[in-house]
Amino acid sequence: MSSRWPRALAALAALAVGGALAAALGWQWFLHWQPDRVRYPLRGLDVSHHQGQVDWRTVAGDDVAFVYLKASEGGDHRDRLFERNRGEARAAGLAVGAYHFYTWCKSGDEQARNFLAAAAPAPDDLPPAVDLEFGGNCGRAPAGAELRRELDAYLAEVEAAYGRAALLYVTPEFYAAYREQLPARALWRRAIVRAPDASGPWTLWQYHNRGRVRGIAGPVDLNVFDGDAAAFARWREARP
Repeated sequence: MSSRWPRALAALAALAVGGALAAALGWQWFLHWQPDRVRYPLRGLDVSHHQGQVDWRTVAGDDVAFVYLKASEGGDHRDRLFERNRGEARAAGLAVGAYHFYTWCKSGDEQARNFLAAAAPAPDDLPPAVDLEFGGNCGRAPAGAELRRELDAYLAEVEAAYGRAALLYVTPEFYAAYREQLPARALWRRAIVRAPDASGPWTLWQYHNRGRVRGIAGPVDLNVFDGDAAAFARWREARP
């Protein structure tokens, strides 16, 4: 009996070390995973005040072409760093867009007014984006018809002000629940470390939620555009 214990303990220790090493390697793989950059050469970020102070010139030098900045949420919340980030990101030469986190708790009209007060349109803006997801939202999710009615009201005001169609950010869960009720707009789809499924097309793909970029002290969401620089320029400049 006594002679078996050292061997058993050694085997358990080896298994523990092997498991820890595998976990560490898996985490490193996750942190550095990215899509085929030949196929998707334009990388971008989405940022809010949670990223803190950002060195945008350093960000722009780290293979980043565009950024979406959180401007507002619901009927009255506005991101406290939006204006600063918007000005500094533009000065660094990045293509910049604004997004609104859409909630069930306020009407579409009220949310549109909040977004437009936070992010007044500028000629070189990317299409305005609206973040549609269950996470961090409020109360009971609405029925499809109710969601569409209020979302249409939101889009009517925002798109009239911007003079262009909005971009809809959708998580897999939200898209599965409301795909049939969504208006026909370009999609920004979330699919972490895997390609979006074939249930719908996409223009932007959020592929990472713990990425690292020089100039930002902490994790950040990473995205790619579906196309090359010429396609991105056409999308950026498109008007009805």
